[in-house]
Amino acid sequence: MEKIVTNNAPAAIGPYSQGMILGNLVFSSGQIPVVPATGEVAGPSIEEQTEQSCKNVAAVLEAAGSSMEKVVKTTCFLADIADFPRFNGVYEKYFVSRPARSCVAVKDLPKGVLCEIEALAYRED
Repeated sequence: MEKIVTNNAPAAIGPYSQGMILGNLVFSSGQIPVVPATGEVAGPSIEEQTEQSCKNVAAVLEAAGSSMEKVVKTTCFLADIADFPRFNGVYEKYFVSRPARSCVAVKDLPKGVLCEIEALAYRED
């Protein structure tokens, strides 16, 4: 196994890594909408936060030699399921391959954010 480390996504805020590589598989940790350069949450709206979460997932995948086009499964967490349509509006711009997905509403997310996205992707040898 190999840890993924990049300055282009938020650093882990606990005892975990940004992601892991196992063979040709890439597992990203859940990415919340924190701007890596500032450590601040990216705006108050679900659209702004979804956009940043997607950018953070992309950065982790790129650091692992993969990409958004190679995502096969995502798990998405929303603080409010009523945000689902607006979340989808941004999500579909990034996950164009339409990977398998689970999306659930949760009680709370770290830093009080509105969404979190994790991904499973593959990479070429």
